[in-house]
Amino acid sequence: MKIQKQQAMRTVLYGLAPLCFAALYFFGWRFIATLAVVTATGLLCEWLMFKRYGFKVTESLFVSCTLFALSLPPTIPLWIAAMGIAFGIIFGKMVFGGFGKNIFNPAITARAFVYISFGVPMTAAFVEDATSLGFFPAALGSWLSKADSVSAATPLVTKGEPLLDLFLGFTSGSFGETSALLILLGGLYIIYKKAANWKIIVASLLSFTLLQTIFWASGLQITTEHGLVGVSSPLVALFSGSFLLAAFFMITDPVSASQSTDAGRWIYGALFGLLTVLIRTFSTWIEGVTFAILIANMFAPLLDTLLKSAKAKKKQKGAQGGAA
Repeated sequence: MKIQKQQAMRTVLYGLAPLCFAALYFFGWRFIATLAVVTATGLLCEWLMFKRYGFKVTESLFVSCTLFALSLPPTIPLWIAAMGIAFGIIFGKMVFGGFGKNIFNPAITARAFVYISFGVPMTAAFVEDATSLGFFPAALGSWLSKADSVSAATPLVTKGEPLLDLFLGFTSGSFGETSALLILLGGLYIIYKKAANWKIIVASLLSFTLLQTIFWASGLQITTEHGLVGVSSPLVALFSGSFLLAAFFMITDPVSASQSTDAGRWIYGALFGLLTVLIRTFSTWIEGVTFAILIANMFAPLLDTLLKSAKAKKKQKGAQGGAA
């Protein structure tokens, strides 16, 4: 099997490597099994489409598979993980014509599919990390950390985790979303290597923080089944859930993002940040990242077209004015 090399995608994999090691450290060897099943299934699906339609297997596949595996809860059944990536690769990428033609991010398409189809395993089967048992070797000697203490509580639900634990990763959550520190380090690396556009990332972070701060400072409270609940502070909201992982590694996907103009990059990133806060705050979906990315992906081609058209009209008008 010939795989098309893509240096930018390989750089992203390097940026994700610390998160993979952290997932192994925090949650045990089950992450390796999940990653192996997801990668094997994704590779098989793309290869079968390649054989049938002549599409090329690209290194972007491994980025999609790694991101999807990192976005899953530690106790996810392996067959659900396999079904998710199969859907993401086939219907989120290959049916559009393969790499470079897909509208939606394949990894987030896969996550949306399992999130909607298998809600309970995706939202009610989290475990705490193993550092409470000892910082070394933590979960390195186990299949799954603290499997006998399954809990539905994540920082997005409890809103009571210490800020330092959220930053370092000593919390429950999906495989790759717990450590804000490692996400930031990996994200800065891919920015430095120009594998991700910094304008999209900065716009995402600024818009998210601004709107979250407005809601928090205003004392906004949301009615839930447990009564009125206040909005999280900006830093807690920023470090909880998968927003940072998505802002650095998912929303910056070179195909499904708005990449034609600088204005488009700023608007696209800001749209993602604002939508994440709005969905988290006012909808029944506690984690708004998945749907925020899909909506932003949906409008990216239109955004590029409108901005390029406006730029062309402005240039043509300027040329006509100069000729007159």
